Amino acid sequence: MIGHIDKLNSESWKNLPWKKFRKDLFRLQKRVWKAVRAGDMQKARSLQKLILRSQAARYLAIRQVTQLNAGKKTAGIDGKLALTFKERFELEEELRLKANDWKHKGLREIPIPKKDGTKRILKVPTISDRAWQCMAKYALEPAHEATFHARSYGFRTGRSAQDAQKILFLNLSSKAKGSQKRVIELDIKKCLCDSFLLKSSLQVECRTFKLSNLIRVEFALESSTK
Repeated sequence: MIGHIDKLNSESWKNLPWKKFRKDLFRLQKRVWKAVRAGDMQKARSLQKLILRSQAARYLAIRQVTQLNAGKKTAGIDGKLALTFKERFELEEELRLKANDWKHKGLREIPIPKKDGTKRILKVPTISDRAWQCMAKYALEPAHEATFHARSYGFRTGRSAQDAQKILFLNLSSKAKGSQKRVIELDIKKCLCDSFLLKSSLQVECRTFKLSNLIRVEFALESSTK
């Protein structure tokens, strides 16, 4: 804890050592990345648990979901659109005490109209759940980054569609004998629809962090709306 919660305000929040938090988290994530690359999975798991217990990860996760994310003003089932500075410090304390046994609060369903007249359901977690999920992302992301293909660009930190376009341009240019190469386009949408396989894969990855309970809740909620 940084001081007594009742005495903490906007100045207390702004004066937190954010630069140090970022350095501390990056250092832990880099160690996870190196451990996975070296094949030392036991060390990697220990470091991932350490990230979940890290004060830096807690504060950065709360800051991410309350200040930086595009959907930060979207309420979950608790109706909260934002957190006061005092509530942010209270959430940090809650994450400190319950991060390893987090209880999901459920998802708010928002119907989004589609062009064909149907609707898709957008499911929104509460702010506190989003903060916990962000912490889990901090722990899981470096391990996956260590095993991804060098030319993989989808949904990866620090990579974009422009990076993929650059590689295509360089490999298909006349200097690279691009006219002799072929581009294969694949639609893998149906490969991603097996919720059983996806759930099994996620549970194997997340068992170390006791995330399996949350995943079961997520999939139960998904199934109940179908």
